[in-house]
Amino acid sequence: MSVLDSTTTILASGVRLTVPLAFAACGEYLAERAGAMNISVEAMMLSAAFTSVATASATGNATAGLMAGVMTGLVVGFVHGNLSHRAQINTFVVGLVLNALVLGLTSYLITTEQFASHQVGLLSIPLLEDIPLIGKSLFSERWPAYLLILLIPLTWWLVERSRWGLELRAVGENPQAADVTGIKVNMRRRQALLWCGALAGLGGAYLAVGEVGSFNQNMTAGRGYIVIAAVIFGAWRLGRTMLGCLVFGLSDAMRLALPALGVTLNAQLLVAAPYLLALLAMLLFTTQHREPAALGRPFERGST
Repeated sequence: MSVLDSTTTILASGVRLTVPLAFAACGEYLAERAGAMNISVEAMMLSAAFTSVATASATGNATAGLMAGVMTGLVVGFVHGNLSHRAQINTFVVGLVLNALVLGLTSYLITTEQFASHQVGLLSIPLLEDIPLIGKSLFSERWPAYLLILLIPLTWWLVERSRWGLELRAVGENPQAADVTGIKVNMRRRQALLWCGALAGLGGAYLAVGEVGSFNQNMTAGRGYIVIAAVIFGAWRLGRTMLGCLVFGLSDAMRLALPALGVTLNAQLLVAAPYLLALLAMLLFTTQHREPAALGRPFERGST
């Protein structure tokens, strides 16, 4: 296989693996700008992957499965928001418990039922798909991948240009001052978690009924945590966050593609590479860039 063919293969795999990360990262970015540290993004993606496959199998329609995945992510976001803000349970504990619960539940349910394989359709753009190197990677993908063309600028506009986004950023930086102005701090954070749930659900569902067509135990394999690392890597800026997703996606693609291309490297190192890269990014960029001042801090009226 020529160098060009090998590069094209790795790039195409990298783009496919980046798409579910990018969906979830759009949501996680918005949630963190509101001060909501959403550890449960892994639970959102994994539960959505399961329900999308189950729904697609039951209905015979992969698009219905995709929609079910979005709704599942919303449910997890709703649960996380209410446990964190109404029940006043530590948000990190809630996130970790939800991650463990979903992993255990889906691991059990997958043993009780056999699901038929369904995938959403492939959409190729004529002429553009024939561009050397990048054509197949960018212009011949499963159709939900192209939703990113709308969702990325929409997320940026919501955070940076809308009144709602201004309030989100206010509660992420100084919730006490935002509360004085009449902004309902925890409501805005719950709304941000719902947005994150919908997009993380879309990412998990895309992974299942877009790329794979089936569900496997622990299918997301820590991608939710990599999404959090991508937001940190991006210094809480959406463009940089998307770049972080691409870096992690390409790293994962290298892990899968290099052995197939005949390149012999330590297997354990290849498996660990994306997670080592995520850890390194968190170590480097957390200290170099300032996160939203109230990120992960619970809000109680009257506290300082």
